[in-house]
Formats: sequence, C-alpha cells, structure tokens
Amino acid sequence: MSRPFVHLHLHTKYSMLDGACHLDPLFARAAELGMPAVAMTDHGVMYGALDFDNCASKTPVKPIIGCEIYINAREPLTCRDPRVSYHHLVLLATDTEGYLNLAKINTAAHLEGFYYKPRIDKTTLAAHAKGLIALSACMQGEVSSHLRNHSIESARAAAVEYADIFGKDNFFLEMQDHGIAEQQLVNEGMRQLNRELGLGTVVTNDVHYLHREHAQAHEIMLAIQTNTLMSDPRRMRYEGDNFYFKTREELERLFPDDADALDRTVEIAERCNYRFKKGVSHYPKFDPDGKEPPKEQLLAVAYEGLRRHYGVKDVHHPADDAERELLKRFHYEVSIIEKTGFIDYFLVVSDFVRYARSQGIPVGPGRGSGGGSVVAYAMDITEIEPLKYHLIFERFLNPDRVSPPDFDIDFCQSRRGEVIDYVKRKYGADRVAQIATFGQLGAKTVIRDIARVMEIPLDRAMAFTKLVPDDPKINLQKAMTDNPEFATACRQDPDLMRIMPHARVLEGLYRNVGMHAAGVVIGDCALSEVVPLTKDKEGAPMTQYAKEDVEACGLLKMDFLGLKTLTVLHEAAELVKRTRGLSLDLSHLPENDPPTYALLNRGDTKGVFQLESPGMVKLIGEIGISNLDDLIAVIALFRPGPMEMLPSYSARKTGREPITYDHPLLEPILKETYGIMVYQEQVQRAANVLAGYSLGQADLLRRAMGKKKKEIMDEERGKFVAGCERTNNIPRELAEKIFDNIAAFAGYGFNQAHSVGYGIISYQTAYMKANFPAEFMAAQITSEIGNFDKLPGFITETTDMGLPMLRPDVNRSAARFTPEGDGIRYGLAGIKNVGAGAAESVVREREAHGPFKGLMDFCERVDPQAVNKRVLEA
Repeated sequence: MSRPFVHLHLHTKYSMLDGACHLDPLFARAAELGMPAVAMTDHGVMYGALDFDNCASKTPVKPIIGCEIYINAREPLTCRDPRVSYHHLVLLATDTEGYLNLAKINTAAHLEGFYYKPRIDKTTLAAHAKGLIALSACMQGEVSSHLRNHSIESARAAAVEYADIFGKDNFFLEMQDHGIAEQQLVNEGMRQLNRELGLGTVVTNDVHYLHREHAQAHEIMLAIQTNTLMSDPRRMRYEGDNFYFKTREELERLFPDDADALDRTVEIAERCNYRFKKGVSHYPKFDPDGKEPPKEQLLAVAYEGLRRHYGVKDVHHPADDAERELLKRFHYEVSIIEKTGFIDYFLVVSDFVRYARSQGIPVGPGRGSGGGSVVAYAMDITEIEPLKYHLIFERFLNPDRVSPPDFDIDFCQSRRGEVIDYVKRKYGADRVAQIATFGQLGAKTVIRDIARVMEIPLDRAMAFTKLVPDDPKINLQKAMTDNPEFATACRQDPDLMRIMPHARVLEGLYRNVGMHAAGVVIGDCALSEVVPLTKDKEGAPMTQYAKEDVEACGLLKMDFLGLKTLTVLHEAAELVKRTRGLSLDLSHLPENDPPTYALLNRGDTKGVFQLESPGMVKLIGEIGISNLDDLIAVIALFRPGPMEMLPSYSARKTGREPITYDHPLLEPILKETYGIMVYQEQVQRAANVLAGYSLGQADLLRRAMGKKKKEIMDEERGKFVAGCERTNNIPRELAEKIFDNIAAFAGYGFNQAHSVGYGIISYQTAYMKANFPAEFMAAQITSEIGNFDKLPGFITETTDMGLPMLRPDVNRSAARFTPEGDGIRYGLAGIKNVGAGAAESVVREREAHGPFKGLMDFCERVDPQAVNKRVLEA
C-alpha cells in the first residue's frame, strides 16, 4: 500500500452465517497488503476473540478485539417492546480494562437485554465505557439512521451523547461506500458533524467476506441463515458486491478527499493494544475463608481414604514394604500436585463427587487419565486402584509438561443437573457456567445446504454427500483426494459444479452456537470479569468461548458427563433390593463371576456397555474373555488402528502363536497383553525401564511419537538409543528396532486408565444382566422410555431371554418397567402419548385409594390436568 490502512469494522466466521471471513486467510491477506492491524467486530458477540488473537500471533498483524453491539436508543436494557428500535455501535478495546468492559457489556446484553438480539442500553454502556473506542457503525447506527431520515439535529444530538459517554477523543464517525445511494447522504452528514463538533471521521468498509468474488457465496450463506431460496426476490441480501476486504487504494478512489479519515484508522489501531495474557489462573479456591491451608485439607481427606481403601493404619509409620511403596507414590503425587498449583482443583472435584454420592446420585468409576492417580483414588474422585492396573500418574499430570489435569466425571444422566446446581450454590451462580460449542458447515453439510438454497433436488444432494468419506475430520479437498469418484463428479457433474465454488468458500464457517454436552466452567470471581457470557436454550449462563479458549483464559473446565448406563445400573440395583431383598455394592462385585463371562463369550451383550456392536461380539467370540484384564484390553483394541493387532493378539491369547518380547525387560510390562503393546502407559513404562527416561519424559516421548514429525522423531530416536545403551547396554541395532516398534504403536495407543474405567462399567452391566436379568432389562427398557425406535428391540430381547413382557395394566403397572414374577410388567409411561407425568399421577392415585374398579371409576379418580382425553385414549 502507498500508505497504511486498518479495517476497523469486520465480521468474521463468528458472525454466524453472516460473516464469511476465515481467520487464517484474513490475517494472511492483511499481512500481504501490509496492514499493521485488523479488527474483529462481530454482530453482538465476542465468540471468537481468543481464536482471533491466537491466529494473529502467527503473523505480524496486530489483532483488535471489538464487537458491533445492538443498542436501544432511549429505552432501558430490559425493554421488551417490539416497537422500540435498536441501532448498531462498534466498540474496540484499547487495553485490559477495555476488554473487560466489552465482556461485561456483552454479558449484560445477552443475560439481561436479549430481545431478538442481545441489546444494551446507554446507562449500562456509560458504566463500562473506559478503555473503549466507539465508532458510529454502518447505516444501522443511530447517527447514520438520523442522517438517512434527513434529521441533522437528531444526528448531532446522538453524536454528542456518544461523545459524552466515551469522551470526545474516543468516539468516531464512520463513513462507508458500498455503492449504496443513501451512504452518500450519510457521509456528507458525517463530514458536517465533523466540522461542527470536531469529532473525527473514519473510513470503514463493513467487511463480510474476504474477496469480491466471494459475494455470491455470501448471499448463499445468508439464504442458508434465513431458510430461503436464491430464487426468492424477497430474501435478505446485501446490495452489491462491495462488502469485501478492500485495499487502501480502492478506498482512496471512493474517498479521494478524506485522506485523514483513512489515516485515522491507523491512529486508532495504534491505541488498541489489548492482547490475551496466557498463564493467568482463575481457578476457584475450595475454601477461601478456611483456617486450614488447602494442602492440609487435601491430606486429611486423602489419609482417611488410604486407611479405608488400603488398610493403612498409620500413614506416618508404614507397616511393611508394600505400605512404604504406596506412601512413597502418594507423597510424590502430592508434591507434584502442590508444585503445579492444583491442590484446590483436587479438593473441588473431590467435594462435588462426595456430594453426589451422599445424595445417592450414581457416579462412574472414572474415565480418562485421572484413574492413574493414587491421590484421586484415596479422595474418592475415582474408584480405580492405580497400582492394581499399573497405571501412571504422569499420564494424568506430567511435571515435565504442565497442563491442566482433566477429571472427566460420569454422573447418572437424569441427576447430573443436581451436581451442577450444587457447584453453583457452593461457588456462586455468577462463577459457574456451561460452555459454548460451535456447529460448522462441514463438507457434507455445506453441500446439502447450498443444494437446498439453489433448488438442486435433495436426492442429488444426498448422492453427492455419499461420495464424501465418513470421517469426522474430512474436508472437501481431502474428500477429492481420498475418493476419485467424488473428484470426477466435482469436475463433470453440472449440479456439483454449481455447488463447489461456493462450498469451498463456506466450508468450515460456523452456522450455530450450542452448549457443550458436558463442559462446566468454574472461576474464582464472576465469570463476566474474565470472559463474556451468553445464555443456553434453557436461559442458563453459558460462556461465549469454546472450551479450549475458556481454559486458555485460566478458568477451570470440568466435564460433568451424563451417562445413561449409570442410571440403568442404579435402577437395576434398586429393583434387586425391592424384589429380592439384596443390597448390591456395584463398586465391589466379584470379579471372577462365571455367569458373567459365559454371557460375554456367547455374545449376549445387548445392553452391555461398550460391547453391543456386531464387530465387538465377533471379536469377543474369537479371543474369549477370561478375566477383567481381557475385557479392558478388548475395549482398547476395538478401534481402527489397533484392530491390525487383533489377529496376533487372539492367536497369542489362545496359544496358536508364541508370545515373544523384543527384550526380556519388556516381559513384565507386556505380559498382561501377551507381548503386544495396547496401552499408552506401556509406552511410558518401556521408555522408563529400557532407556532410563523419567515417566514424565516418557510421556513427552509418547506424545512426540503420536505426532510423527520427522525432525522430532529423529531427535527422540537418538535420545532413546543412547538411553538404552547407557541404562541397559542394549546394542544400537536392537534399540532402534525397539524404538520403531514402539513408534508404530504409539500413534494409536489407548489410555489404559480410560479403558479400565470403561471396562469396569462394562463388567458391571454384564454382571447385572447375567445374574439379575429381569431387574437389569426392566431398568434398561425404562431408560429408553420415549424412544419408540429402540423400545421394540429391547422388548424382543427380553422375550428371547425367556422374560415375557406382561401387558400394561392400570392396576398392576408402575410408571416404569418393573420385574413381576417370571417376567417384566410394561410401564405406563412407556405407552405412546402417555408420558411420565400422567403415568405417575395414575400410580399415585392407585396407591392412595386402592385399585381402579372400572373405566368410570378410573375417569372419576384421575387428575384431569395430568390425564387428559388424549392420554386416556392412549
């Protein structure tokens, strides 16, 4: 460029189905044009602020964090009058205070002012104006709207009001030219206000797509957003093709007499210097007013757990070598947890898990790498004994590469919300929220959506999407590479040739915001002091940032997962207690139960966690399940990569192939999996034993092997070979062979702790089905109430098991399915069009006043609010 220019009004892909600017190409284009900075001003949201900052860090272009907000001109934040108009206003953060104020403004607009759009009012704006620069926005801005209506007096009053709110040097008048006649009227009015009030003018271009040739793709995207057709003359559209990332030269031709307004973009950009700070922690304090230090509280909980789980009578005086080893491991873990600053994290998780158990809410044994922690086991966060399964703490929390530990906790699906409510009560509702996710226009979705708005028949669109491989990470370019038939169709099929130019532009853009299925964030202060918030579909607070960005802002993210299997197990155990008088402890079932293994080996696994698929049934039939270790290994092996090892695993297990080891030191590590590497932890132990790596360093090696970058692999190979020679005098040639064998596996190795957690739940479900079939199947079918696609399959399964399904009966049935005699009684809530509320109402009346005597008696006694005509007919 002849002189620098900065785009200060720009909509990225985070302006859902309105902005068509991908971030990396945006920064590449800005750098190519020599622009020193670029702003993000998405409509009413800050969804992509941290992503924008991260993408900028790969270029010399400075990011400016902003937002184009919606503002009520005269009415308060909470106004819900449809006659009240709102306007646009662009805000840019200059510093940390400005970013925090922008986040608070955004949060207030979403949580308090949302009415069709997230709206703000001028009172709230004035309270949070520091650190912000405001621009008058497009023709929807308040000043511009008055100018369009030929009311210079109202425009002047609005401009003065904004200058008073932000300060005269922090409010600027935008001028734009997209070839729209009204803009010339607005621009002349802005120049007049500049002369009269001394307010600076600034040229912007309201960028919605990167290149002029993307204009039609953007129109198609708007049609997708508004669910209209391109042939519809009334559809929403932007006039012309000028809403792209223009050069200064292009803008100079449009504004030949406004060089100062072009230069002012750079002056404003120089004042906007907010960047996200990494490494700042906002983790909650478990007990901020506690008299005891957090470490002492952790030790008190964990010592009690050591006594209960391991029988350690005196934690300060171990009774034997086994206790000495246990306590050595325990105190090592505590030292790492303390050094990395996660004492409070463990206390927080332990507390809400204990709360759940105290309320009878089923909690899973543990999933993910957290099962490798003795401290977590002692604190009852997990029910996985790490030493029994040779699990490694450093796979969970690595002192050589500190990243936040991540406990993924499974709760009963129907009561998961109670645990989240407890966390909100304990830490404050303003400090807890769920986490946003963003739905993309993926390779298949973008083809279908474009085909719809271009009126290409659905069957044609479906035929095209079937040519795209079923891979969660697939994109259009990779689809063409992987499937030559798709590539040929892209070149030759006239309908697909119409779709693809626009699909390439729109692919990967965001189409909607949703709520993360499990993620919950907890902070040490009001979350709006750190990140902007919005609402989920139920009206509860939700972060505007996705989970990676939430964590990068220093907030504690945890997964509160709802697992239906836990609900089924809990209900089955309750039914056993009710029907047989037996109290079952699912956490301490006998591990060598012959009926359970017989059920698994004959393939009777419908309803058994993780083991239902035909492929899994076939695998179990081939290799046989003899113990819990076999079950854990099968779960790890049944995935695309490790499946290559299944024939050898099966042959070794059944004695058809000898079990061999590359080195005798590997035998203790690989014996449980017949000499074959199955788990990531085995990689760590091999590097530790053979080459002298610490377990933390071994975890870094495992990660490096998984990425398979040649320069890194060459460096790691040298370290490994030298370590083998130094530690165990292993010859270079053998050490290299071992390295290659480990590297071949490491890319698809499975987390053993995770497999153990899943294996335990699989065993529990198989045990209940094998030993208490009526109770288990009644609970299983109850879990599918309302899912009338699945119910018939489970009812057929019960009949095949010799458990007749007894018909629904208003005098015999409970609301849910229940064991009765040698069969299962159909639950009233399982009748289509009845539902749980009506069914429970009928049962309550029957239990209170006895059986129903007939139809008239039934009609007279039931609550007509719950049992209406439709329910009665059903």
